Amino acid sequence: MPFAIRNLTFLAAILLVLGGCAGNESLQQKQAQMQPLPPELTEAPGDTGRLWQVFERYRGAPYQYGGTSASGFDCSGFILTAYREGLGQHLPRTTSQMLARGSVVRPGDIQPGDVVFFRIAGKEQHAGIYMGNNRFIHASTSAGVTVSDINGYYWQGRLSSARRF
Repeated sequence: MPFAIRNLTFLAAILLVLGGCAGNESLQQKQAQMQPLPPELTEAPGDTGRLWQVFERYRGAPYQYGGTSASGFDCSGFILTAYREGLGQHLPRTTSQMLARGSVVRPGDIQPGDVVFFRIAGKEQHAGIYMGNNRFIHASTSAGVTVSDINGYYWQGRLSSARRF
């Protein structure tokens, strides 16, 4: 195989790996996510409004495995930070620790503020915070801190469980 084709094949393979779990969002979806949130969300009373405010502060922050700050978040690091800053609660650090704690919430009873977990590649390896209207906020490997639709192309059928803290 010629050197240039081999390099292109290698580059394509790397891009597929780096695409991450939320890599199927369209350009229109990503542009819409960067629009300012309407005041009825960020000014919502109670916990939901405070979580939207934390989201707005960190929206677009990059994904970084093990990250817990504006310089980079992983999914559980963003949840940990959002709960601490928005609600004054301290949650476990990892997705598996979060799954082991909190009250189990049945799918039909999920409420804004609940932590939702997604099954990817046969195990619960992604989590976010449910915000109502089928939306959840999370740190995506492809878009950083973002909001997604639970029924969206990639996420549909992957919701595996939820916990209330």
